Amino acid sequence: MADRQGPAERVITSVRRLLATLVATGETRLRLAVLELEAERDRMLSLLLMAGAALITFSFAIGMLLLLLVVMYWEDHRLLAIGLCSAALFVIAALCLYGAKRIAKRRRLMQSTLSHLAQDRQALGGSRESS
Repeated sequence: MADRQGPAERVITSVRRLLATLVATGETRLRLAVLELEAERDRMLSLLLMAGAALITFSFAIGMLLLLLVVMYWEDHRLLAIGLCSAALFVIAALCLYGAKRIAKRRRLMQSTLSHLAQDRQALGGSRESS
């Protein structure tokens, strides 16, 4: 039956198969992207919950420690104790901000999808290099 097809029908059939392949490839990549987004969402939610619990606990611990230091030195050097505690808190806050900035610069979102798309582009003979 394939022999009965003329050149126009063969071209149309080939184009349909090519489009079907492109749609299937696109669907696969889209499903991969969705899975990665869902996994990243779950990871971020867990991270935020754990970080929030740790932050609250850490804040109470620091507060109690500072209260202890101020009470210990209340009679002799209360202003010095309060000043040193404040300076220590500023240093800790600066270190936390620096660490958060470093973490925010890392990029992991949809890394697998981008890698597969780059492989697809190379397989299709694209000359553009990934940036």
